Amino acid sequence: MRFLVPLFFFVLSTFSQNQYPKDYFRSPLAIPLQLAGNFGELRSNHIHSGFDFKTQQKEGLFVFAAATGYISRIKISEIGYGKAIYITHPNGYTTVYGHLQSGYGVVEQAIKRAQYKAKSYEIDVNLSPDEVVLHQGDTIALSGNTGGSDGPHLHFEIRDTQSEKIINPMFFGFDTMLPDDKRPIVTGLWVYPLGSQSVVNGSKRPISVSLTQQDDGSYLAEKVIANGTIGFGITTQDYDNVSWNSNGVYRVATYLNGNLTFKYQFDTFAFDETRYVNALIDYERYKKLGQRVQQLFMKQIYPLRIISDVQAKGQITTALNVAQSYRIEIADYAENCTKIFVPISYASVPIEVVEAPVVSNYRVVANRDSMFALENATVSIPAHTFLNDFDLNFSIKQGVLHFHEDTVPAFANFSITFEDSLTAEGERDKLFIGLQHGKKVTYFNTKRYKNSFTIYSKTLGDYKLYRDGMPPKVKIDKRIAGKWLSKETAIQFTISDDLSGIGSYNGYLNGQWVLFEYESKTKKLIHHFADGIVAEGKNDLQLVVTDNVGNSTIFETQFFRSQKP
Repeated sequence: MRFLVPLFFFVLSTFSQNQYPKDYFRSPLAIPLQLAGNFGELRSNHIHSGFDFKTQQKEGLFVFAAATGYISRIKISEIGYGKAIYITHPNGYTTVYGHLQSGYGVVEQAIKRAQYKAKSYEIDVNLSPDEVVLHQGDTIALSGNTGGSDGPHLHFEIRDTQSEKIINPMFFGFDTMLPDDKRPIVTGLWVYPLGSQSVVNGSKRPISVSLTQQDDGSYLAEKVIANGTIGFGITTQDYDNVSWNSNGVYRVATYLNGNLTFKYQFDTFAFDETRYVNALIDYERYKKLGQRVQQLFMKQIYPLRIISDVQAKGQITTALNVAQSYRIEIADYAENCTKIFVPISYASVPIEVVEAPVVSNYRVVANRDSMFALENATVSIPAHTFLNDFDLNFSIKQGVLHFHEDTVPAFANFSITFEDSLTAEGERDKLFIGLQHGKKVTYFNTKRYKNSFTIYSKTLGDYKLYRDGMPPKVKIDKRIAGKWLSKETAIQFTISDDLSGIGSYNGYLNGQWVLFEYESKTKKLIHHFADGIVAEGKNDLQLVVTDNVGNSTIFETQFFRSQKP
Protein backbone atom coordinates (compact mmCIF):
# COMPACT_ATOMS: atom_id res chain seq x y z
CA MET A 1 0.00 0.00 0.00
CA ARG A 2 2.31 2.77 -1.28
CA PHE A 3 0.88 6.05 -2.51
CA LEU A 4 2.06 9.58 -3.02
CA VAL A 5 1.52 11.30 0.29
CA PRO A 6 -1.42 13.72 0.18
CA LEU A 7 -0.65 17.38 0.64
CA PHE A 8 -2.67 17.49 3.84
CA PHE A 9 0.01 15.49 5.68
CA PHE A 10 2.09 18.64 5.72
CA VAL A 11 -0.64 20.91 7.04
CA LEU A 12 0.01 22.18 10.54
CA SER A 13 -2.59 21.63 13.20
CA THR A 14 -5.26 24.33 13.30
CA PHE A 15 -6.22 23.45 16.83
CA SER A 16 -4.91 25.40 19.78
CA GLN A 17 -3.55 23.62 22.83
CA ASN A 18 -6.94 23.51 24.53
CA GLN A 19 -9.19 23.17 21.48
CA TYR A 20 -9.07 19.48 20.74
CA PRO A 21 -11.23 17.79 18.07
CA LYS A 22 -13.94 15.76 19.79
CA ASP A 23 -15.00 13.48 16.94
CA TYR A 24 -11.82 13.07 14.91
CA PHE A 25 -10.56 9.77 16.40
CA ARG A 26 -12.51 6.53 16.53
CA SER A 27 -11.98 3.72 19.01
CA PRO A 28 -9.00 1.50 18.13
CA LEU A 29 -11.03 -1.58 19.12
CA ALA A 30 -14.37 -3.02 17.98
CA ILE A 31 -15.46 -3.98 21.49
CA PRO A 32 -16.99 -1.76 24.19
CA LEU A 33 -14.13 0.13 25.81
CA GLN A 34 -13.01 -0.69 29.33
CA LEU A 35 -9.96 0.72 31.06
CA ALA A 36 -7.27 -1.32 32.74
CA GLY A 37 -5.34 1.92 33.28
CA ASN A 38 -6.05 5.57 32.59
CA PHE A 39 -4.09 8.67 31.66
CA GLY A 40 -2.12 10.08 34.58
CA GLU A 41 -2.28 6.96 36.69
CA LEU A 42 0.73 6.82 39.01
CA ARG A 43 3.07 3.95 38.14
CA SER A 44 6.54 2.83 39.22
CA ASN A 45 9.00 5.55 38.14
CA HIS A 46 6.55 7.08 35.68
CA ILE A 47 3.14 8.58 35.08
CA HIS A 48 0.98 6.53 32.75
CA SER A 49 0.90 8.24 29.38
CA GLY A 50 -2.28 6.90 27.83
CA PHE A 51 -5.14 4.46 28.14
CA ASP A 52 -4.76 0.74 28.69
CA PHE A 53 -7.81 -0.82 27.04
CA LYS A 54 -8.91 -4.26 28.19
CA THR A 55 -9.02 -6.91 25.45
CA GLN A 56 -11.32 -9.47 27.09
CA GLN A 57 -8.34 -11.15 28.80
CA LYS A 58 -7.02 -12.46 25.51
CA GLU A 59 -4.75 -11.58 22.61
CA GLY A 60 -5.48 -11.33 18.93
CA LEU A 61 -8.25 -8.71 18.75
CA PHE A 62 -8.18 -6.50 15.67
CA VAL A 63 -6.66 -3.07 16.29
CA PHE A 64 -7.81 -0.25 14.01
CA ALA A 65 -6.31 3.07 12.92
CA ALA A 66 -8.04 5.75 15.00
CA ALA A 67 -7.89 8.18 12.06
CA THR A 68 -6.41 8.57 8.59
CA GLY A 69 -2.64 9.00 8.58
CA TYR A 70 0.63 7.24 7.89
CA ILE A 71 2.89 5.02 9.97
CA SER A 72 5.71 7.28 11.07
CA ARG A 73 7.49 4.99 13.51
CA ILE A 74 7.78 1.32 14.37
CA LYS A 75 9.39 0.40 17.67
CA ILE A 76 9.83 -3.21 18.74
CA SER A 77 11.32 -3.81 22.18
CA GLU A 78 11.59 -6.63 24.71
CA ILE A 79 10.48 -4.13 27.37
CA GLY A 80 8.36 -0.97 27.45
CA TYR A 81 5.59 -0.93 24.85
CA GLY A 82 6.76 -4.19 23.27
CA LYS A 83 5.59 -4.10 19.67
CA ALA A 84 4.41 -0.52 19.05
CA ILE A 85 3.11 1.39 16.03
CA TYR A 86 2.94 5.19 15.68
CA ILE A 87 0.50 6.80 13.23
CA THR A 88 0.89 10.47 12.37
CA HIS A 89 -2.32 12.26 11.40
CA PRO A 90 -2.83 15.38 9.29
CA ASN A 91 -4.42 17.32 12.18
CA GLY A 92 -1.14 17.58 14.10
CA TYR A 93 -1.47 14.57 16.40
CA THR A 94 0.10 11.11 16.54
CA THR A 95 -1.55 8.01 17.97
CA VAL A 96 0.43 5.17 19.54
CA TYR A 97 -0.59 1.51 19.82
CA GLY A 98 1.47 -0.68 22.17
CA HIS A 99 1.92 -4.25 23.47
CA LEU A 100 0.79 -5.62 20.09
CA GLN A 101 0.99 -9.28 19.22
CA SER A 102 1.85 -8.44 15.61
CA GLY A 103 1.14 -6.02 12.84
CA TYR A 104 -1.54 -6.81 10.27
CA GLY A 105 -1.25 -6.92 6.49
CA VAL A 106 0.99 -4.20 5.07
CA VAL A 107 1.89 -3.11 8.59
CA GLU A 108 3.31 -6.53 9.47
CA GLN A 109 5.16 -6.54 6.17
CA ALA A 110 6.75 -3.20 7.05
CA ILE A 111 7.76 -4.52 10.47
CA LYS A 112 9.38 -7.64 9.01
CA ARG A 113 11.20 -5.64 6.33
CA ALA A 114 12.71 -3.41 8.99
CA GLN A 115 13.70 -6.32 11.25
CA TYR A 116 15.34 -8.30 8.46
CA LYS A 117 17.14 -5.20 7.25
CA ALA A 118 18.51 -4.56 10.73
CA LYS A 119 18.96 -8.28 11.46
CA SER A 120 17.38 -7.66 14.84
CA TYR A 121 14.10 -8.33 16.61
CA GLU A 122 14.39 -5.02 18.46
CA ILE A 123 14.10 -2.06 16.12
CA ASP A 124 13.24 1.63 16.29
CA VAL A 125 12.73 2.99 12.77
CA ASN A 126 11.11 6.07 11.28
CA LEU A 127 9.11 5.69 8.07
CA SER A 128 8.56 8.26 5.35
CA PRO A 129 5.01 9.59 4.84
CA ASP A 130 4.47 7.62 1.64
CA GLU A 131 5.51 4.16 2.86
CA VAL A 132 2.39 2.96 4.70
CA VAL A 133 -0.65 5.22 4.35
CA LEU A 134 -3.75 4.23 6.32
CA HIS A 135 -7.37 5.27 6.44
CA GLN A 136 -9.50 5.53 9.53
CA GLY A 137 -10.73 2.08 10.52
CA ASP A 138 -8.04 0.14 8.64
CA THR A 139 -6.87 -2.92 10.56
CA ILE A 140 -3.28 -2.28 11.60
CA ALA A 141 -2.47 -4.96 14.17
CA LEU A 142 -3.55 -7.71 16.54
CA SER A 143 -3.65 -6.91 20.24
CA GLY A 144 -1.17 -8.68 22.45
CA ASN A 145 0.88 -8.79 25.62
CA THR A 146 4.41 -7.93 24.47
CA GLY A 147 6.98 -5.84 26.32
CA GLY A 148 6.47 -4.67 29.88
CA SER A 149 2.85 -5.75 30.02
CA ASP A 150 1.32 -7.63 32.94
CA GLY A 151 -1.52 -9.08 30.86
CA PRO A 152 -3.23 -8.80 27.48
CA HIS A 153 -4.34 -5.24 26.69
CA LEU A 154 -3.89 -2.42 24.20
CA HIS A 155 -1.92 0.65 25.21
CA PHE A 156 -3.24 3.69 23.34
CA GLU A 157 -2.06 7.28 23.53
CA ILE A 158 -2.30 10.58 21.69
CA ARG A 159 0.66 12.92 21.30
CA ASP A 160 1.19 16.35 19.86
CA THR A 161 3.23 15.46 16.76
CA GLN A 162 5.50 18.49 16.88
CA SER A 163 6.28 18.69 20.62
CA GLU A 164 5.76 14.96 21.37
CA LYS A 165 3.91 15.89 24.56
CA ILE A 166 1.35 13.31 25.63
CA ILE A 167 -2.27 14.51 25.87
CA ASN A 168 -5.15 13.06 27.84
CA PRO A 169 -7.30 11.13 25.34
CA MET A 170 -10.42 12.25 27.20
CA PHE A 171 -10.03 15.62 25.48
CA PHE A 172 -10.66 13.92 22.13
CA GLY A 173 -14.10 12.56 22.91
CA PHE A 174 -13.18 9.28 24.57
CA ASP A 175 -15.11 10.41 27.66
CA THR A 176 -18.32 9.64 25.72
CA MET A 177 -17.16 6.02 25.33
CA LEU A 178 -16.33 5.68 29.05
CA PRO A 179 -19.35 6.95 31.02
CA ASP A 180 -18.62 7.89 34.60
CA ASP A 181 -20.93 9.14 37.34
CA LYS A 182 -18.92 7.83 40.31
CA ARG A 183 -16.98 10.04 42.68
CA PRO A 184 -13.34 9.31 43.49
CA ILE A 185 -12.78 7.33 46.67
CA VAL A 186 -10.42 8.48 49.43
CA THR A 187 -8.67 5.65 51.25
CA GLY A 188 -6.32 7.64 53.48
CA LEU A 189 -5.20 11.07 54.66
CA TRP A 190 -1.74 11.78 56.10
CA VAL A 191 -0.25 14.88 57.66
CA TYR A 192 3.49 15.63 57.53
CA PRO A 193 5.55 17.79 59.90
CA LEU A 194 7.82 19.62 57.43
CA GLY A 195 10.03 21.86 59.56
CA SER A 196 12.71 20.81 62.02
CA GLN A 197 10.58 22.22 64.85
CA SER A 198 7.23 21.06 63.48
CA VAL A 199 4.98 18.79 65.52
CA VAL A 200 1.58 17.52 64.42
CA ASN A 201 -0.86 15.69 66.70
CA GLY A 202 2.06 15.06 69.04
CA SER A 203 4.22 13.46 66.34
CA LYS A 204 7.47 14.43 64.66
CA ARG A 205 6.74 11.79 61.99
CA PRO A 206 4.03 11.66 59.29
CA ILE A 207 0.84 10.21 60.73
CA SER A 208 -2.56 9.23 59.39
CA VAL A 209 -5.66 11.31 60.10
CA SER A 210 -9.06 9.73 60.74
CA LEU A 211 -11.83 10.52 58.26
CA THR A 212 -15.60 10.38 58.68
CA GLN A 213 -17.73 10.25 55.54
CA GLN A 214 -20.70 12.63 55.53
CA ASP A 215 -24.15 12.07 54.05
CA ASP A 216 -23.25 14.18 50.99
CA GLY A 217 -20.21 11.97 50.21
CA SER A 218 -17.61 14.40 51.54
CA TYR A 219 -15.18 13.57 54.33
CA LEU A 220 -14.58 15.37 57.62
CA ALA A 221 -11.12 14.86 59.11
CA GLU A 222 -10.31 14.81 62.78
CA LYS A 223 -8.85 18.12 63.99
CA VAL A 224 -5.16 18.54 63.22
CA ILE A 225 -3.31 20.19 66.09
CA ALA A 226 0.11 21.40 65.03
CA ASN A 227 2.85 23.94 65.33
CA GLY A 228 5.36 24.84 62.65
CA THR A 229 5.00 24.00 58.96
CA ILE A 230 2.94 21.02 57.82
CA GLY A 231 1.69 19.38 54.62
CA PHE A 232 -0.85 16.73 53.65
CA GLY A 233 -0.96 13.60 51.53
CA ILE A 234 -3.76 11.35 50.29
CA THR A 235 -4.37 7.92 48.86
CA THR A 236 -7.23 7.96 46.38
CA GLN A 237 -8.65 6.07 43.43
CA ASP A 238 -11.43 6.39 40.91
CA TYR A 239 -13.91 4.10 39.14
CA ASP A 240 -16.00 4.63 36.02
CA ASN A 241 -19.29 2.92 35.11
CA VAL A 242 -17.89 0.25 32.79
CA SER A 243 -14.33 -0.73 33.73
CA TRP A 244 -14.89 -2.28 37.18
CA ASN A 245 -11.36 -1.62 38.41
CA SER A 246 -9.74 1.36 40.08
CA ASN A 247 -7.84 4.01 38.15
CA GLY A 248 -6.12 7.28 38.91
CA VAL A 249 -7.92 10.59 39.50
CA TYR A 250 -7.86 13.54 37.12
CA ARG A 251 -7.47 16.55 39.40
CA VAL A 252 -6.50 17.31 43.00
CA ALA A 253 -6.68 20.84 44.42
CA THR A 254 -6.15 22.16 47.94
CA TYR A 255 -7.47 25.33 49.57
CA LEU A 256 -6.43 27.05 52.79
CA ASN A 257 -9.09 29.37 54.17
CA GLY A 258 -10.69 29.38 50.72
CA ASN A 259 -7.49 30.22 48.79
CA LEU A 260 -5.98 27.80 46.29
CA THR A 261 -2.61 26.55 47.57
CA PHE A 262 -1.74 23.55 45.41
CA LYS A 263 -3.16 21.82 42.37
CA TYR A 264 -2.33 19.15 39.85
CA GLN A 265 -4.35 18.10 36.85
CA PHE A 266 -3.56 15.43 34.30
CA ASP A 267 -3.95 17.26 30.98
CA THR A 268 -0.59 16.87 29.28
CA PHE A 269 3.06 16.32 30.14
CA ALA A 270 6.40 15.53 28.53
CA PHE A 271 8.31 12.27 28.85
CA ASP A 272 11.30 13.94 30.50
CA GLU A 273 9.02 14.96 33.39
CA THR A 274 7.46 11.62 34.12
CA ARG A 275 10.07 10.35 36.61
CA TYR A 276 9.01 13.20 38.91
CA VAL A 277 6.18 10.94 39.95
CA ASN A 278 8.73 9.90 42.59
CA ALA A 279 8.63 13.44 43.98
CA LEU A 280 4.85 13.66 43.81
CA ILE A 281 4.45 10.56 45.97
CA ASP A 282 5.92 9.73 49.37
CA TYR A 283 8.66 7.64 47.79
CA GLU A 284 10.03 6.21 51.02
CA ARG A 285 6.60 5.03 52.14
CA TYR A 286 5.95 3.50 48.73
CA LYS A 287 9.21 1.57 48.78
CA LYS A 288 8.73 0.31 52.33
CA LEU A 289 4.97 -0.32 52.42
CA GLY A 290 3.77 -0.25 48.80
CA GLN A 291 1.41 2.70 49.45
CA ARG A 292 1.37 5.55 46.92
CA VAL A 293 0.57 8.56 49.07
CA GLN A 294 0.17 11.58 46.80
CA GLN A 295 1.89 14.51 48.51
CA LEU A 296 -0.05 17.76 48.32
CA PHE A 297 3.04 19.85 48.95
CA MET A 298 6.60 20.31 47.72
CA LYS A 299 9.72 20.50 49.84
CA GLN A 300 11.55 21.79 46.77
CA ILE A 301 9.94 22.92 43.52
CA TYR A 302 10.36 20.38 40.72
CA PRO A 303 9.47 20.63 37.01
CA LEU A 304 6.25 18.65 36.61
CA ARG A 305 3.85 20.67 34.45
CA ILE A 306 0.70 19.02 35.75
CA ILE A 307 1.27 20.98 38.98
CA SER A 308 0.21 24.62 39.28
CA ASP A 309 0.31 27.19 42.09
CA VAL A 310 3.68 25.86 43.20
CA GLN A 311 5.17 29.03 44.73
CA ALA A 312 3.56 28.33 48.09
CA LYS A 313 4.60 24.68 47.63
CA GLY A 314 1.34 23.60 49.28
CA GLN A 315 2.91 24.03 52.70
CA ILE A 316 0.84 25.32 55.62
CA THR A 317 2.30 27.46 58.38
CA THR A 318 0.39 27.34 61.65
CA ALA A 319 0.09 30.44 63.81
CA LEU A 320 -0.72 31.14 67.44
CA ASN A 321 -4.42 31.82 68.11
CA VAL A 322 -5.31 31.22 64.43
CA ALA A 323 -7.68 28.43 63.43
CA GLN A 324 -7.49 27.46 59.77
CA SER A 325 -9.69 25.53 57.41
CA TYR A 326 -8.10 23.25 54.85
CA ARG A 327 -10.01 21.66 51.97
CA ILE A 328 -8.98 19.01 49.45
CA GLU A 329 -10.99 18.51 46.25
CA ILE A 330 -10.47 15.35 44.22
CA ALA A 331 -12.17 15.05 40.83
CA ASP A 332 -12.31 12.75 37.85
CA TYR A 333 -12.56 13.95 34.24
CA ALA A 334 -16.38 13.86 34.40
CA GLU A 335 -16.20 16.36 37.30
CA ASN A 336 -17.44 13.91 39.88
CA CYS A 337 -15.84 15.49 42.95
CA THR A 338 -15.00 14.35 46.47
CA LYS A 339 -14.10 16.87 49.18
CA ILE A 340 -12.17 16.52 52.41
CA PHE A 341 -12.51 19.17 55.11
CA VAL A 342 -9.66 19.44 57.62
CA PRO A 343 -9.79 21.78 60.65
CA ILE A 344 -6.32 22.96 61.72
CA SER A 345 -5.45 24.66 64.98
CA TYR A 346 -2.20 25.75 66.60
CA ALA A 347 -0.98 24.28 69.86
CA SER A 348 2.30 23.41 71.46
CA VAL A 349 1.69 19.84 72.62
CA PRO A 350 4.05 17.27 74.13
CA ILE A 351 5.94 15.13 71.64
CA GLU A 352 4.73 11.56 71.89
CA VAL A 353 6.25 10.19 68.67
CA VAL A 354 9.85 11.26 68.07
CA GLU A 355 11.60 11.47 64.73
CA ALA A 356 12.91 8.24 63.26
CA PRO A 357 16.50 7.68 64.38
CA VAL A 358 19.10 8.66 61.80
CA VAL A 359 21.66 5.94 61.14
CA SER A 360 24.12 7.35 58.67
CA ASN A 361 27.73 8.30 58.30
CA TYR A 362 27.56 10.82 55.43
CA ARG A 363 25.42 13.68 54.21
CA VAL A 364 24.29 14.43 50.65
CA VAL A 365 23.73 18.12 49.90
CA ALA A 366 21.43 18.18 46.90
CA ASN A 367 22.71 21.34 45.21
CA ARG A 368 26.40 20.33 45.33
CA ASP A 369 28.53 17.78 43.54
CA SER A 370 29.42 14.93 45.89
CA MET A 371 31.89 12.06 45.84
CA PHE A 372 32.11 9.17 48.28
CA ALA A 373 34.81 6.49 48.24
CA LEU A 374 35.60 3.36 50.26
CA GLU A 375 38.18 0.69 49.43
CA ASN A 376 37.88 0.04 45.67
CA ALA A 377 34.50 1.73 45.11
CA THR A 378 33.63 5.35 44.31
CA VAL A 379 30.23 7.04 43.87
CA SER A 380 30.03 10.40 42.09
CA ILE A 381 26.84 12.43 42.43
CA PRO A 382 26.31 15.53 40.25
CA ALA A 383 24.53 18.48 41.83
CA HIS A 384 20.71 18.31 41.62
CA THR A 385 20.63 14.55 41.21
CA PHE A 386 18.40 14.58 44.30
CA LEU A 387 15.77 17.15 45.23
CA ASN A 388 16.48 17.28 48.94
CA ASP A 389 19.46 16.88 51.27
CA PHE A 390 19.55 13.57 53.12
CA ASP A 391 21.65 11.52 55.52
CA LEU A 392 23.46 8.80 53.60
CA ASN A 393 24.28 5.24 54.62
CA PHE A 394 27.45 4.34 52.77
CA SER A 395 29.63 1.29 53.41
CA ILE A 396 31.37 -1.64 51.75
CA LYS A 397 31.61 -5.17 53.07
CA GLN A 398 32.82 -8.34 51.36
CA GLY A 399 32.86 -6.55 48.03
CA VAL A 400 29.27 -5.28 48.30
CA LEU A 401 28.89 -1.51 48.15
CA HIS A 402 25.93 -0.37 50.23
CA PHE A 403 24.85 2.95 48.74
CA HIS A 404 21.92 3.76 51.02
CA GLU A 405 18.50 2.13 50.67
CA ASP A 406 16.19 2.62 47.70
CA THR A 407 14.05 5.05 49.68
CA VAL A 408 15.35 8.30 48.15
CA PRO A 409 14.47 9.03 44.51
CA ALA A 410 17.17 10.15 42.10
CA PHE A 411 16.23 12.32 39.12
CA ALA A 412 19.53 12.16 37.23
CA ASN A 413 22.25 9.57 36.91
CA PHE A 414 25.01 9.14 39.46
CA SER A 415 28.04 6.97 38.66
CA ILE A 416 29.52 4.00 40.51
CA THR A 417 33.06 2.87 39.81
CA PHE A 418 34.86 -0.25 41.02
CA GLU A 419 38.61 -0.75 40.65
CA ASP A 420 39.79 -4.35 40.18
CA SER A 421 43.43 -5.36 40.55
CA LEU A 422 42.89 -9.03 41.37
CA THR A 423 41.24 -10.44 38.24
CA ALA A 424 43.55 -11.59 35.46
CA GLU A 425 43.54 -9.33 32.42
CA GLY A 426 42.07 -12.04 30.20
CA GLU A 427 39.09 -12.44 32.53
CA ARG A 428 38.16 -8.79 33.00
CA ASP A 429 35.83 -8.79 30.01
CA LYS A 430 33.58 -11.09 32.05
CA LEU A 431 33.15 -8.51 34.85
CA PHE A 432 30.14 -6.26 35.29
CA ILE A 433 28.51 -4.17 38.02
CA GLY A 434 25.16 -5.44 39.22
CA LEU A 435 22.48 -4.30 41.66
CA GLN A 436 21.49 -6.86 44.28
CA HIS A 437 17.84 -7.51 45.21
CA GLY A 438 18.14 -10.43 47.61
CA LYS A 439 19.25 -13.32 45.40
CA LYS A 440 18.39 -11.46 42.19
CA VAL A 441 21.00 -9.44 40.31
CA THR A 442 20.17 -6.65 37.85
CA TYR A 443 22.77 -6.13 35.14
CA PHE A 444 23.98 -2.61 34.36
CA ASN A 445 25.75 -1.68 31.15
CA THR A 446 29.31 -1.51 32.44
CA LYS A 447 32.03 0.64 30.86
CA ARG A 448 35.56 -0.63 31.29
CA TYR A 449 38.79 1.35 31.18
CA LYS A 450 41.80 -0.84 32.01
CA ASN A 451 41.00 -2.15 35.51
CA SER A 452 38.24 0.39 36.19
CA PHE A 453 34.52 -0.43 35.77
CA THR A 454 31.79 2.22 35.75
CA ILE A 455 27.99 2.30 35.52
CA TYR A 456 25.35 5.04 35.62
CA SER A 457 22.21 4.53 37.66
CA LYS A 458 19.24 6.25 39.29
CA THR A 459 18.62 3.52 41.88
CA LEU A 460 20.15 3.43 45.34
CA GLY A 461 20.97 0.08 46.89
CA ASP A 462 23.62 -2.65 47.03
CA TYR A 463 26.11 -2.92 44.16
CA LYS A 464 28.84 -5.42 43.47
CA LEU A 465 31.40 -6.22 40.80
CA TYR A 466 30.44 -9.65 39.45
CA ARG A 467 32.20 -12.15 37.23
CA ASP A 468 30.04 -14.13 34.81
CA GLY A 469 31.83 -17.06 33.21
CA MET A 470 28.79 -19.20 32.44
CA PRO A 471 27.10 -19.20 29.01
CA PRO A 472 23.31 -18.88 28.58
CA LYS A 473 21.03 -21.89 28.73
CA VAL A 474 19.29 -22.84 25.49
CA LYS A 475 16.56 -25.48 25.34
CA ILE A 476 14.39 -26.33 22.36
CA ASP A 477 10.78 -26.76 23.45
CA LYS A 478 10.10 -29.66 21.08
CA ARG A 479 12.76 -31.96 19.61
CA ILE A 480 13.11 -31.46 15.86
CA ALA A 481 16.41 -33.15 14.96
CA GLY A 482 15.96 -35.17 11.79
CA LYS A 483 12.17 -34.70 11.77
CA TRP A 484 9.78 -33.43 9.14
CA LEU A 485 8.08 -30.21 10.31
CA SER A 486 5.70 -29.72 7.39
CA LYS A 487 2.70 -29.25 9.70
CA GLU A 488 4.49 -26.99 12.18
CA THR A 489 4.21 -23.21 11.97
CA ALA A 490 7.18 -22.27 14.15
CA ILE A 491 10.25 -23.38 16.11
CA GLN A 492 10.39 -22.34 19.76
CA PHE A 493 13.17 -22.23 22.35
CA THR A 494 13.43 -21.31 26.02
CA ILE A 495 16.55 -19.28 26.79
CA SER A 496 17.90 -17.92 30.06
CA ASP A 497 21.03 -16.68 31.77
CA ASP A 498 21.74 -16.94 35.47
CA LEU A 499 23.73 -13.75 36.04
CA SER A 500 24.40 -11.00 33.50
CA GLY A 501 21.30 -11.76 31.40
CA ILE A 502 20.60 -12.29 27.71
CA GLY A 503 22.45 -9.83 25.52
CA SER A 504 21.73 -11.03 21.98
CA TYR A 505 20.31 -13.93 19.98
CA ASN A 506 20.78 -14.73 16.31
CA GLY A 507 19.33 -17.58 14.31
CA TYR A 508 20.47 -18.89 10.92
CA LEU A 509 18.70 -21.20 8.48
CA ASN A 510 21.08 -22.68 5.93
CA GLY A 511 23.53 -19.89 6.72
CA GLN A 512 20.97 -17.08 6.28
CA TRP A 513 19.98 -14.87 9.21
CA VAL A 514 16.38 -15.43 10.31
CA LEU A 515 14.19 -13.52 12.74
CA PHE A 516 13.65 -14.96 16.20
CA GLU A 517 11.18 -13.05 18.36
CA TYR A 518 11.96 -12.89 22.07
CA GLU A 519 9.46 -12.49 24.91
CA SER A 520 11.52 -11.81 28.03
CA LYS A 521 8.60 -12.40 30.44
CA THR A 522 8.28 -16.03 29.34
CA LYS A 523 11.90 -16.45 28.13
CA LYS A 524 10.51 -17.76 24.84
CA LEU A 525 12.35 -17.35 21.54
CA ILE A 526 10.38 -18.21 18.41
CA HIS A 527 10.86 -18.28 14.64
CA HIS A 528 7.80 -18.35 12.39
CA PHE A 529 8.10 -20.31 9.17
CA ALA A 530 5.74 -17.79 7.55
CA ASP A 531 8.74 -15.47 7.19
CA GLY A 532 9.51 -17.54 4.10
CA ILE A 533 13.19 -18.32 4.76
CA VAL A 534 12.82 -22.06 5.36
CA ALA A 535 13.92 -24.23 2.43
CA GLU A 536 12.09 -27.12 0.80
CA GLY A 537 13.46 -30.35 2.22
CA LYS A 538 16.55 -30.31 4.44
CA ASN A 539 17.29 -27.32 6.66
CA ASP A 540 20.31 -26.61 8.87
CA LEU A 541 19.48 -24.48 11.91
CA GLN A 542 21.96 -22.65 14.06
CA LEU A 543 21.03 -20.49 17.06
CA VAL A 544 23.63 -18.34 18.84
CA VAL A 545 22.63 -16.89 22.22
CA THR A 546 25.05 -14.53 23.98
CA ASP A 547 24.87 -12.98 27.43
CA ASN A 548 25.75 -9.39 28.33
CA VAL A 549 29.45 -10.11 28.93
CA GLY A 550 30.02 -12.18 25.77
CA ASN A 551 29.53 -15.79 26.88
CA SER A 552 27.78 -17.68 24.06
CA THR A 553 25.87 -20.90 23.57
CA ILE A 554 25.51 -22.32 20.06
CA PHE A 555 22.67 -24.74 19.31
CA GLU A 556 22.74 -26.61 16.00
CA THR A 557 20.35 -29.11 14.49
CA GLN A 558 18.89 -30.30 11.20
CA PHE A 559 15.26 -30.78 10.21
CA PHE A 560 13.13 -31.26 7.11
CA ARG A 561 10.11 -29.35 5.86
CA SER A 562 7.90 -29.24 2.80
CA GLN A 563 6.01 -26.10 1.82
CA LYS A 564 3.94 -27.86 -0.81
CA PRO A 565 0.15 -27.91 -0.19
